[in-house]
Amino acid sequence: MKKLNIGIIGAGRIGSLHAKSITYNVPSANIKGITDVNIDNAKKVAFELGIERIYSDYKEILADPDVDAVLICSSTDTHADIAIEAAKAGKHIFCEKPVDLTPEKVQAVIDAVNKAGVKLQVGFNRRFDHNFSAVKGMINDGKIGDVQVIKITSRDPLPPPAEYSAVSGGMFLDMTIHDFDMAMFLAGSEVTEVYANAACLVDPAIGHAGDVDTAVISLKFASGAIGVIDNCRKAAYGYDQRVEVLGTKGAAVASNDTPTNVTFMGEDGVISDKPLYFFLERYMQSFRDEMVEFVDAVVNDKPTPTTGIDGLNSVLVALAAKKSVAEGKPICL
Repeated sequence: MKKLNIGIIGAGRIGSLHAKSITYNVPSANIKGITDVNIDNAKKVAFELGIERIYSDYKEILADPDVDAVLICSSTDTHADIAIEAAKAGKHIFCEKPVDLTPEKVQAVIDAVNKAGVKLQVGFNRRFDHNFSAVKGMINDGKIGDVQVIKITSRDPLPPPAEYSAVSGGMFLDMTIHDFDMAMFLAGSEVTEVYANAACLVDPAIGHAGDVDTAVISLKFASGAIGVIDNCRKAAYGYDQRVEVLGTKGAAVASNDTPTNVTFMGEDGVISDKPLYFFLERYMQSFRDEMVEFVDAVVNDKPTPTTGIDGLNSVLVALAAKKSVAEGKPICL
């Protein structure tokens, strides 16, 4: 079987992660080449993984007839423009989230992809997490019944630099966007109303940059279900990633992954492991599986499991949450 030849645009933390995942875990794909605005990053990843070509910029990847698909792992503000160019070049596209910070630009990507007839998958890797996908499976199998309440906890171990918050679109668009997608994924329904309470309680510099670092967000879904997400940029005990779904027949709870499941019980108390440290440790399996699914969708001409519409919906909800905080009231979508 012919391997899918992939070009990677962006060799930073997420780009190098995907490069390693493909190299070691996706035998049906081959990394043809890689590029980065800091060419030394690309050279380092290429040397480590034996990647054949190092491109001086992404346009060389798009012009390479040997490349079938591209992974867009560059900075957020470049995603949409590169995706549109990639579609015009006839390349299938895996794009990290968010596709863009504006609905109009996300829609432009969707239109370009549809016109070109290429595949687009958005990097909502948490859908592929072994815990959360098991909960979704129970919902699909009818074990939980009709979904009534969805609760998501997502807290980071450390906040990002304040300068990152200033260019990332803010917490709702770079962090909570995963939770918005997960909520709609589990509900099987779009969000119709958002009410967000948020504050800056972790790092004053984040507030000075115009962002928040702590939030509780209430959601209403078209299905009638309701949801709540709680976020914080810093939890003293580590990376907290939990989900609970209540339905008419029962409930499913996904707890944190830990290095071991060993609990020590002694006269001074009961001790167990803290959660896995951060997303690289916690979600490595999901990064692998989303890439397997992307390659399979392209090679076998299947629909991608996450789409441009998923990317658009999550941005719309994130922007509604920002507006809710600014105006102090629920926002209807």
